[in-house]
Amino acid sequence: MERGKVRIGVNLSGLSFGTYKPGTQTPVGFAVDLAQDIGHKPGVETEVVPVVAANRAVFLQQGKVDLLIANMTVTPERAEQLDYVPTPYEQLGGALVAPRHSGITRWEDLKDKTVCISQGASFQQPLTRDYHVRLKAFRGQSEVLLALRGNGCDAIVLNSPIMHELLRQPEWAGFEIPIAEDLVPADSVIWLRKRQPELKSVLDRIVQDWHGSGWLLALGKQYQMQPSPLIAQLHEQYASKPALAVPVTP
Repeated sequence: MERGKVRIGVNLSGLSFGTYKPGTQTPVGFAVDLAQDIGHKPGVETEVVPVVAANRAVFLQQGKVDLLIANMTVTPERAEQLDYVPTPYEQLGGALVAPRHSGITRWEDLKDKTVCISQGASFQQPLTRDYHVRLKAFRGQSEVLLALRGNGCDAIVLNSPIMHELLRQPEWAGFEIPIAEDLVPADSVIWLRKRQPELKSVLDRIVQDWHGSGWLLALGKQYQMQPSPLIAQLHEQYASKPALAVPVTP
């Protein structure tokens, strides 16, 4: 409030969630709209700061951003270092993308295959521990996609809504999502630094308002995102809850 600005880290390499308006440096997308609304509620400016999986937690810990809305799901390891808003804004898992006719039809078929992911993604442990893949991790999503197209890996795993949107593009006609079930779906939440209970409480009510008003469902539809069952459930849960009156003075 004193600064007149909230700095929110958003992943801008992911189509529906966040990208740049063609021909400009203007960020647009589902997560960008969430970030803008957080600033709008108390009447401050939102500065969208581009982050990737490899640096998002560090940016928050170092104070380069105040919050993260960056496709970052809840894990015990992350919760040890950072705090998060209890009410999720989505539930995300990993979708596997492979060339058509790869022969992959279930997660177990990945044994001994090379799978590419983004550094810092939560998919690393289940892929290596449960499915015994040869893992390659890249700094950002664009590098992962290039590796797949350049035959640097047999398949990739990235956030499911982003991959479903990607495969609608004509240039990806030679690829498919051969496994219907997402890998380790988990709550996607807003992250903040530890020991900020008042901010955490206000943000939680904002997210609850997004659900209760139906705005979050409408926003997802605008970006052609299929809502998870959890989001429909949370809409019903908070539909009758009074809207939050966010204070506009420190």
